[in-house]
Amino acid sequence: MSDPRVFFAAERTLLAWIRTGLTIMGFGFIVARFGLFLNLLAAERVPLLASSESLTRLSNGLGIALVLFGTAFMIFAAIQHRRFVSSLPAEDLPPLYHRGFPVASAFILGALGILLAIYLVAT
Repeated sequence: MSDPRVFFAAERTLLAWIRTGLTIMGFGFIVARFGLFLNLLAAERVPLLASSESLTRLSNGLGIALVLFGTAFMIFAAIQHRRFVSSLPAEDLPPLYHRGFPVASAFILGALGILLAIYLVAT
């Protein structure tokens, strides 16, 4: 009673979590860079943004937190996927399919997310 659909459903779930993590990371990058826009408005001496420095720090901190949150999504999803696949019987796993590629992709993207957060902190 082999059913490889179980494995492929788990794989689709992992890929959905990776997409969600990438989306959150991208949104975090945009939020972090929004502080640059606030600085440009302050340079133009817009009276509404008297405290642009605190708003810049807030947007940068929130953006970095979102990048790290998206990174954590991907890493935890990869760990959960790996645990689930290891619990499946051998007959449910496709014989010629490389099962480590999506997990490796999630870990590589997670490492890149950490590097992005470090970059945002440094700039």
